Amino acid sequence: MSQRTAFGAAILVVSLALAGCSAGEGVDIGGSTGASGDRTLVAAIGGEPDQLDPQKTSSYFSFEVLENVFDTLVEPDENLEMQPALAESWEVSDDQLTWTFTLRTGVTFHDGSAFTSEDVVYSYDRIIDEQLSNAWKFSSVTDVAAPDDSTVVITVAQPTPNLLSNLGGFKGMAIVEQANVESGDITTAPVGTGPFSVSEYTSGDHITLTANPDYWGGAPALGGVEYRFISEPATAIAALKAGDIDWTDVVPAQQVTDLESDDALNLGVTPSSDYWYLALNEAKAPWNDVRVRQAIAYAIDRDAILQAVSYGTAAENQLAIPEQSVWYTSYDGYSTDLDKAKALLDEAGFTGGTLDMLATSDYPETVTAAQIIAANLEPLGISVEIRQPDFSTWLDEQNSGNFDMLMMGWLGNIDPDDFYYSQHHTDGTSNAQKYSNPEVDELLDSARVETDQATRKDLYGQAATIIADEASYIYLYNPSVIQAWSPSVTGYETRADRAIRFRETTLAD
Repeated sequence: MSQRTAFGAAILVVSLALAGCSAGEGVDIGGSTGASGDRTLVAAIGGEPDQLDPQKTSSYFSFEVLENVFDTLVEPDENLEMQPALAESWEVSDDQLTWTFTLRTGVTFHDGSAFTSEDVVYSYDRIIDEQLSNAWKFSSVTDVAAPDDSTVVITVAQPTPNLLSNLGGFKGMAIVEQANVESGDITTAPVGTGPFSVSEYTSGDHITLTANPDYWGGAPALGGVEYRFISEPATAIAALKAGDIDWTDVVPAQQVTDLESDDALNLGVTPSSDYWYLALNEAKAPWNDVRVRQAIAYAIDRDAILQAVSYGTAAENQLAIPEQSVWYTSYDGYSTDLDKAKALLDEAGFTGGTLDMLATSDYPETVTAAQIIAANLEPLGISVEIRQPDFSTWLDEQNSGNFDMLMMGWLGNIDPDDFYYSQHHTDGTSNAQKYSNPEVDELLDSARVETDQATRKDLYGQAATIIADEASYIYLYNPSVIQAWSPSVTGYETRADRAIRFRETTLAD
């Protein structure tokens, strides 16, 4: 699932790509003790980051750490609306082709060097020139310039109403320091401008952050944050209750009801902007027949899938965008209806066969859902063969088109162009299912340059409805963000975009 990475070009997995733990020596990176406090919050995350270069990593575990180390030009608030960050203000020209950003003055990197507009140009040029996974966010950008130390001018070839969300949607677009990159230290000892600096990294065990007393947003109240890698939910919850850790997102969904009434911890459950879906390979018969795809959409039991994978914590949704989003469009075109499914298959002349279902052992929910789907499709004469390779192999199989149907998720969604265009436009970089509809292409082309939000929302609503009607994706649900923390932790809230921010968090004695 992603905030975007290799999914063909999909950013699908930035948020979820799992990284294995490896033994290694501790790296003491230095840094001062937090002048803003001496309490260190201990956080348990589900795995070890693959690296700490924000522009190259595709691991959610990495971004859980890097959210507190790096800054972007702008950043989403709790409503996922873009607010000033390293840029304190911006202006757009009347023709919508020139964006001028005024940067904060007096900002420094963790090593004391001054942050200037040249750092922004270097960071963006690096993503573009090295064709890193987020280069697609600059598809309309023709120039990034620094006329002076506190000004950045971005020129685009066409109106780009989602430029701010492209630049600030997540820390994969962080502003990095050139010397830190060129030394190679950024992978384990990154230097950012954020509220905390990395002071120690012991591979296979923990990463320690120290408060940045000179942070432009004000020194954090915590002295630091220590991330420990705990993959087993029962272990994480036990550690939280015992007081060994203060915060975790390694929370078993099946325990949410019990944990909500547990005074030993606070539980945060927030609807997310993520979604999980099924996709049928339209480059193959019979899945290229819309009636066959629709039949499968009518045959699956979404309620059973939701209960099995989320224990009721997720929200069923037949489109991508959750109800709480300003981009939400209502749609309920499908219900579990085997008679309708059989009629569609009869009309298509499909009499049964085998379906190769691509799941992955790295995301157990895909395997669980596949097992339910296999039972759902059996009455239609469809035998489901479930494959569950590791995620790296899953990506290779998906990118090569070696599947009949797959299940995956897409994380960290803010602007509809982020996912509808890349996943459902004929030329979309993440259109692994090979969907193509000229009407949808026209709607998505129009929407990505439309500057009136109401008109833009209507265009995306029309496109989304066709996408669902034709089962380019069979959408399943929007999961919840589930996190737990000690009652001594205050000033922390779960967020729909899964950003883990500790800069305003305090920890009582």
